[in-house]
Amino acid sequence: MNRFLALLILFALASCKKEIESTELPHSITSSEQSQLELGEKIFKGKGQCTTCHKTSQNVLGPSVKEIVSIYQENNASMVEFLKGNLAPIVDPSQFQIMKINLEITKKMTDQELQAVVNYMFYLSGE
Repeated sequence: MNRFLALLILFALASCKKEIESTELPHSITSSEQSQLELGEKIFKGKGQCTTCHKTSQNVLGPSVKEIVSIYQENNASMVEFLKGNLAPIVDPSQFQIMKINLEITKKMTDQELQAVVNYMFYLSGE
């Protein structure tokens, strides 16, 4: 089973060449907020490997960023706690086996890094 998941992820990495739409940070935010968004973007597109499965408006291997943000808002749930491994999946539990691999990455991140990723996801979703 683990080999299957590894092959699935390798396939996803090879086939998902399209990046998340480029974003330009708004000028009406503070430098602190801008730093947070830049950190979140760096992690989301880099070591977090989020772009492998999540695009802004399109479902790929995982739900879109807009869908994730919307569901977490509706349920008044904490994405940071989910990324730390402290909450059960609420968006698409059937895809959780794939996400479990990335949770090993996010569990090692600091609270500041995780909050930056969540802030960036809210920014991408327009919320």
